[in-house]
Amino acid sequence: MYLQITHAIIQGIHQGQLRKGLRLPGARRIADILKINRLTVAAAFGELESQGWIEIVPQKGAFVKVDPPVLSPRKLTIEMAVFHVPATPGFAYEEKRILPYHSPEHPPAGKLVIDSGFPDPRLAPMESLVGSIRRLSRLSFHKKYLTYGGGQGTSFLRETLAGFLNDTRGLSITPENILITKGAQMGLYIIASLLLKPKQEVIVGTPGYARANRTFELSGARINYVAMDEEGIDTARVEKICSTRNVRMVYVIPHHHHPTSMTLAPKRRVHLLELAARYKFAIIEDDYDYDFHYSGSPMMPMASLDRNGNVIYIGTLSKSLAPAIRVGFMVAPEKFIRSATALRKAIDTMGDSLIENAIAELYRDGTIVRHIKKSVKLYNQRRDHFCPILQRELGQHISFKIPEGGMAVWTQFLHHPLPVVVEKAQQRGLIFPDGTDYDTGRIKYNSTGLGFASLNFKEQEKAISLLKQVMEEI
Repeated sequence: MYLQITHAIIQGIHQGQLRKGLRLPGARRIADILKINRLTVAAAFGELESQGWIEIVPQKGAFVKVDPPVLSPRKLTIEMAVFHVPATPGFAYEEKRILPYHSPEHPPAGKLVIDSGFPDPRLAPMESLVGSIRRLSRLSFHKKYLTYGGGQGTSFLRETLAGFLNDTRGLSITPENILITKGAQMGLYIIASLLLKPKQEVIVGTPGYARANRTFELSGARINYVAMDEEGIDTARVEKICSTRNVRMVYVIPHHHHPTSMTLAPKRRVHLLELAARYKFAIIEDDYDYDFHYSGSPMMPMASLDRNGNVIYIGTLSKSLAPAIRVGFMVAPEKFIRSATALRKAIDTMGDSLIENAIAELYRDGTIVRHIKKSVKLYNQRRDHFCPILQRELGQHISFKIPEGGMAVWTQFLHHPLPVVVEKAQQRGLIFPDGTDYDTGRIKYNSTGLGFASLNFKEQEKAISLLKQVMEEI
């Protein structure tokens, strides 16, 4: 605080607001005005005197020096009264290369939010996680994790995760095949940075995950959009593109594709693996919500069938626990993981060792598995509650299919522009995405994902009631 006072007085002298020779108010007077301790002001005066800005005369007070260390004070103007960091930098950078992406802040209090498909953070086993962190922090051998370590992630979590993925998803891997990341998004950025150069070809499904597409575009890649249908991405169209272009990467979400929630059919999975082996491209298999399947069991990942090293498998715990817990993973051939680890270290040096090991403990004692089973059961109930109300109250205005998994309903608005509906809804205290992120240059879907997992029954009913009021008002 005393430095803030020091800087304020120096600025006043420099701008001519405090003239040379001016007697400053006493330390007690300034302390009364600012409602702070007098010793804090005295410390500021001591700093100013040591720097040569003021002179303290015993029994008389503190005076601005006649020859302060400033070249020429300028007269104070309205523009100079308060300094702000300039809006425009004084240096050049590649501004056009950075594609903007609107990421909403935490919603204000009193607002009801239909997200695009997030878990309910109220269910997260935070007490267990915090308890695990506390236990580990007390162990003497664990103190080493409080200093710098490797960028690949703690061996404890990688060993635990390797066993878990082997048992549950058929991935025959070791800890050396795993890189721990800050969520799946960091994994996508690392992959794009290593694989893509400007003007290289990437294939994605449409409508698709906007953040992934922007990450690929940030690398300068050309995006080839392939339509989604009931069986996922059209691999016949993928093959046609590969026959005429040098495709570098195909990005797929095989389970509950975002945002449509469609699942990639087995025959298309096999076909895509065959194409990758033939045309030497990488398959980025984003299995972000593998566990959240309500109709039967999920299929084994393509990575479990890959025998040629073409698949890079990524996942995240943000959907299993809570979005704010930024722990994800990448599974790939060991050589690629070493390169990805080197790049990850350049971005963030290392992950959060305490949290990584605490999560590993929760895997080993069964906490995470129990939490996932409980969440899947509850989200299934919430889906079955949400969809009938949505159809009954808004069926004449929208079109959707009940998803077999995931956390949102892909909903097309039939008669009204979604941005208009969203704007009107916000006026009533309801916030939900307008779906424009899913549009391409040629296609306007006028559709969005309406998340049901993070809302309890009462919240669902209130949200749909507000949305109905909006639709009837337009």
